[in-house]
Amino acid sequence: MKKIKKILQKNEYNFLHFYRKCIDVVLLKYFLFNTKNLKPNIRFILLATIYLLLNTSSYSQDLHFTQYNNAPLLINPANTGFSPDCDFRIGINSRTQWAATNVPYKTNSAWADAQLLRNTLENGWLGLGAVVLNDVAGTGNLRSTKGYVNVAYHQLLNDNNLLSFGLGAGFVQKRIEYDKLIFDDQWNGKFFDSDIKTKEPFVTNSTSYLDLNAGINYAWFANDNFYINMGISLLHINRPTETFFNPNTVDARLSQRLNLFVNASIKTSDVLILNPNIYFSKISTAQEIVFGCSGQYNLGGDGGTNQLLFGLNYRNKDAISPSIGYQINSLQLMFNYDATTSNLTSFSNYRSAYEIAILWKGFFAGDNQSERAMKCNPPKF
Repeated sequence: MKKIKKILQKNEYNFLHFYRKCIDVVLLKYFLFNTKNLKPNIRFILLATIYLLLNTSSYSQDLHFTQYNNAPLLINPANTGFSPDCDFRIGINSRTQWAATNVPYKTNSAWADAQLLRNTLENGWLGLGAVVLNDVAGTGNLRSTKGYVNVAYHQLLNDNNLLSFGLGAGFVQKRIEYDKLIFDDQWNGKFFDSDIKTKEPFVTNSTSYLDLNAGINYAWFANDNFYINMGISLLHINRPTETFFNPNTVDARLSQRLNLFVNASIKTSDVLILNPNIYFSKISTAQEIVFGCSGQYNLGGDGGTNQLLFGLNYRNKDAISPSIGYQINSLQLMFNYDATTSNLTSFSNYRSAYEIAILWKGFFAGDNQSERAMKCNPPKF
């Protein structure tokens, strides 16, 4: 019993992340109500066991989207301006999860990037972009606000090979409303009493820091029917401190996060393009693997101006995610639903997460699109 308490005390910062993703106070109340006939020690052990089993997967979450391909600046700064088929991109992402709780967790993002100096630099260009995220979680309104500016350099090695380097710097702020939370020391033996003052050692209700990221990309445009892109990035390079407690008593430095991905595009016919993909992310001892395939079906129109978009991804030991969308001219809309396959289905009541992504691509006035296609030409209709 003392050992479990000691583990929890040493991991109080991680416990906040655990709360962030799966133990909303409503679920905690549900657990306590349905175990009220058990001895206090047994109930504490059960709660601690749930925490220890799930802490690793929740700690790996960070702010992320299942449609990571439609949030490229978050995965790798080298993706900034990496758009062989356009000059600029503007995207919006919205994710809602844990809808079974009284306060679903919501993550929203807006981003944009563009290619610069393409006609000035020989066989290369600069990519400049920015992304803003806002995430609100749980009854305590744990709010994360992040803003990043990325810069990348893209160099054509020849007509078929492209190498990219990117750097990103951002400002992160997190805030929580303690008065809306209920803690274990507010249990009066029968119910949680908000009039009892908690003794949790919080120092502040907000924290902020500078966050640095870097990445490398490589793309091979084999021919008009095949293209492959792979990249590696390292996030939280400077390991900033993120805590609401005294930083001198809690080691709350963020672990560096490693991202790897491989995407391909294969034109199988005049009306179908398939895009297999795999994504790997690791932070501390936790890791995430997502793999699957998306597709584009040409519904008609010169150059594929009307396309049906579809896909299916699987997040290892967590969820399966079908997606459906539509593209008209340069505007793309995509929707996906994460169907939980792990033991967390009992917490989510089989109501997992869904996302909506909107993407618009365009060209600057006067840009020579035909010359661009000769330099790097991914499969297209």
